Amino acid sequence: MNKIKMVAENINVFYKDFQALYEINMDIPKNQVTALIGPSGCGKSTFLRTLNRLNELIEGTVIQGQVYLDERPVYDKARDVIELRRDVGMVFQKPSVFPMSIYDNVAYGPRVHGMKIKANLDDAVEKSLKAANLWNEVSDRLKAPASRLSGGQQQRLVIARVLAVDPEVILMDEPASALDPISTAKLEELIRELKQRYTIVIVTHNMQQAARISDLTGFFLNGYLVEFSRTEEIFIKPSDKRTEDYITGRFG
Repeated sequence: MNKIKMVAENINVFYKDFQALYEINMDIPKNQVTALIGPSGCGKSTFLRTLNRLNELIEGTVIQGQVYLDERPVYDKARDVIELRRDVGMVFQKPSVFPMSIYDNVAYGPRVHGMKIKANLDDAVEKSLKAANLWNEVSDRLKAPASRLSGGQQQRLVIARVLAVDPEVILMDEPASALDPISTAKLEELIRELKQRYTIVIVTHNMQQAARISDLTGFFLNGYLVEFSRTEEIFIKPSDKRTEDYITGRFG
């Protein structure tokens, strides 16, 4: 049994007068892929952003409950949020490359965290691009603008940028939704490789994708976590009829 990496305990989230999440409890195992599924607006992305306190950037948000990373409370006044977001990195739906070179995109994080020696930066960039399965495609044009890369390459570049600061957990919010099938397949292959070293939590609307790449799946509906179990159990023998109805396409 994998060690538990993160724990969400009694999480409620309010956007001003609207309650987005209700009493969410979830244990997220180390070196596993946890998929979050459910219809649009059900709270999946809100929960994902709760894990590294990104919801705090939205004005009027109130968060109740606690999240633990390696048993350390995430919602602690003494917690360094910048350090937390380095340890728990985020990959968004659309690849957000910076308007700079491929090299500088990956080197950005290490530089922010104090890495200045060029040889060390070169090493960090190469390692991260290799880990993101992108090095062979870009090694001869590292000074080219990142914006010239294809959509799939840009998403892998963003993942390389996250890896460059040596995170422990990687959060992914529908990372393949804007990609073509070939790029999606490459991304899924990458996710399977990355879980050997990282803990991954991914939001996806693609049922087949969740079934292919995840070890555990949580089904969200109207702000509630209806069911959370091993992926094969969720897809083959769900315990809640609402889960079965969603997976079989009866709604959502």
